[in-house]
Amino acid sequence: MAKTMAINAGSSSLKFQLIEMPEEKVIAKGQIERIGLGDSIFTLKFNGEKFENILDIADHEAGISYMLTQFEAHGVIADLNEISGVGHRVVAGGEWYNHSVIVDDDVMAKLEKLIDYAPLHEPANIAGIKVFQKLLPNALAVAVFDTAFHQTMSQENYLYPLPYEYYTKYGARKYGAHGTSHRYISARAAEMVGKPLEDLKMITLHLGAGSSITAIKDGKSFDTSMGFTPLAGVMMATRTGDVDPSLVYYIQEREGLTNEQMLDILNKKSGMLGVSTISADLRDLKAVAETNTHAKLAIDMWENRILRYIGQYIVEMGGVDAIVFAGGIGENSFEQRAHIIEKLNFMGIKIDESKNQVFGEETDLSAADSSAKVLIVPTNEELMIARDVEALKTQH
Repeated sequence: MAKTMAINAGSSSLKFQLIEMPEEKVIAKGQIERIGLGDSIFTLKFNGEKFENILDIADHEAGISYMLTQFEAHGVIADLNEISGVGHRVVAGGEWYNHSVIVDDDVMAKLEKLIDYAPLHEPANIAGIKVFQKLLPNALAVAVFDTAFHQTMSQENYLYPLPYEYYTKYGARKYGAHGTSHRYISARAAEMVGKPLEDLKMITLHLGAGSSITAIKDGKSFDTSMGFTPLAGVMMATRTGDVDPSLVYYIQEREGLTNEQMLDILNKKSGMLGVSTISADLRDLKAVAETNTHAKLAIDMWENRILRYIGQYIVEMGGVDAIVFAGGIGENSFEQRAHIIEKLNFMGIKIDESKNQVFGEETDLSAADSSAKVLIVPTNEELMIARDVEALKTQH
């Protein structure tokens, strides 16, 4: 049986799944946290068991090497050559890629040029690819791009109202992100509704530490909230989302900040963390919201920004047939789902409160008389990555 690895490498983390294909059976999954930070945490789940170890993992190569030795030590696989393909989540594919590709020297050269498009993510994605190529040279390496799904947007939706030459010279445009997630969510939601995706106007909400919202029309990404980088769009855990560029310049001048320092604030110290002043985690804020005005304000602002995009996309598409919640918050926070849909009741969009008391389960939340379906679809980017690897294996 062919086994495929689905890899999501972050700057100090790496999530993995080992999937038997084409059966789509998850053999093992886990993650490595705090890479390069000391007291790294390695977690491996398989056969209903969980193995965890705390050790110092200096870099991605050390982490991946350790992971592969643990696969063999715990009998997850007998031989590393059983892994015939490795699919890597890559955040930015620019305009070069509207689908997943087999990694070669040309692809690697282009990824290096795309680092500025996703400075928080792309270097780690590249590092992960290089390490797996070294340690598993016989496995087919595939890059699966977050931006690929959004390449169907029209110029009207992806261009910024800047001098056009900045687009032709520098690729200054909206690329979006979380495309692999939105692709899975929308396809699965269409199956739940029992209609072809091409016949539905859908809004998919990938809500987690990073959040993005996508309008899907005619089975394609029509518009999406994230922009040139994953900093734009709705308010997030530590990211601002949309903000007036003049305000950024105003603060930078008065605080005497470099461009790098300002970007660090916008990406890592803003959003829920910045407004609440206490935490980037919605669960922490909900726990104290009744007595902490900053925590409540952060939650209210977060919900407000999401509603703005939902409203915008309903108007842009000329209606909506389904609204789909996914991601850590979307799948698990029933209060936030209720608050958001409540504001849409005037349009006839309603949920059944008894159905909404669920966590992380695929569910149709719609009230019987709702004018649009409201669904939860736990996202499965790893499965989409594995499917893309399998599809490319047949062409290789």
